[in-house]
Amino acid sequence: MMSEKTARCPAAEVLQLGDLVEYGDGAVVSRALLAGKAGSITLFAFDADQELSEHTAPFDALVQVIDGDGQFTIGGTPHRLRAGEAILLPADVPHAVRAEGRLKMLLTMLRS
Repeated sequence: MMSEKTARCPAAEVLQLGDLVEYGDGAVVSRALLAGKAGSITLFAFDADQELSEHTAPFDALVQVIDGDGQFTIGGTPHRLRAGEAILLPADVPHAVRAEGRLKMLLTMLRS
């Protein structure tokens, strides 16, 4: 687990979220902005057709699409999200993410 010192975005500074993580060719890139006992905030950049396979997490997480669009499958039901949209990934429910084109998203996980 990252300490709050190793995963911290600048305080009291306006951030352009889409600029804080770069796309990688054929890759999924992530950058932790905050991490602590209460939860974490992580930016992801998916190159086209990249995915996170189905998995579960023990905590609720909110996904906000920053750029592009992708398919989020939650409990077997697909949801297509575009920039500006968000969806809740409930705890202990299988979910997967697939970038339709390039995709940047912000994941906020609450550990409570």
